[in-house]
Amino acid sequence: MLLRGFTTVRDMGGADHGVARAVEEGLFDGPRVLFGGPIIAPTGGHGLTRICDGETELRRAIREQMALGAHHVKLTLSGGIISTTRVDSLGYSEQEIRAAVDEASLARRYVAGHAYTAEAVNRALRCGVRTIEHGNLIDESSVELFRQHEAFYVPTLATYFALTQQGAGHALSDESRRKLHDVIDAGLHALELADRAGLKIGYGTDLHGALHDRQLTEFSLRAQVQKPADILRAATVTGAEIAGMTGHIGEIVPGAFADLLVVDGNPLEDIALLTEPERRLLLIMRNGAVVKNIL
Repeated sequence: MLLRGFTTVRDMGGADHGVARAVEEGLFDGPRVLFGGPIIAPTGGHGLTRICDGETELRRAIREQMALGAHHVKLTLSGGIISTTRVDSLGYSEQEIRAAVDEASLARRYVAGHAYTAEAVNRALRCGVRTIEHGNLIDESSVELFRQHEAFYVPTLATYFALTQQGAGHALSDESRRKLHDVIDAGLHALELADRAGLKIGYGTDLHGALHDRQLTEFSLRAQVQKPADILRAATVTGAEIAGMTGHIGEIVPGAFADLLVVDGNPLEDIALLTEPERRLLLIMRNGAVVKNIL
């Protein structure tokens, strides 16, 4: 990820405090890792995650993850693609979601929500969830709630595209393939809706395992409906705002962490050049230290 130009990443399920600490202490090179710990889901919900039911279990799990230094917590608030759940199913009651939001806020952290449908997204926003991951099926009613609650929308188009490529989705069931195709076109429409409404949009991919090498395809996919400057903003200054690190990452200003990319070409004219880091990324600097230099 670092050699693709990402100097800070927000992990939404997989990395833990050990990974974040190993990078911080220089045991191996990588971007700063803002981890959330295991995704939290209800019994029968989406994903292989930490299962919690009821307000007490949720609060305990969040307290434990915050004690380890988690930067956020993620809940599955609807069904998903790679599971037996229906995409339009709902995860957690509103009382449970509000309890999770309250618990995260006590630690001055926030809740991110896996959600697809407008119904799931809207109830999450009403309950105080700060970032919506995926959100392929949002509608105009969702737009107003994003504005009202000053929440962030984080599309993850790259993961759906990757799963349609030859070999990548071979392990998917027929039902998962059907759900996948249902959300692909809808995801572009949702992004266009959010962009036109001027919502705060972050950069995410939701890629798993070996599919991480498709991380940069998100730039090209979003370019189908967004201007290059807006895509860059999602991956830099808006990402910094989501992370609560405005003035430290995502921009070159006095007091920032001295992260810098030198690119061969102008991404404001051709965003696709960012998908060729071996050839186009001439210099990568993280915390003032040069990671790559072929100038």
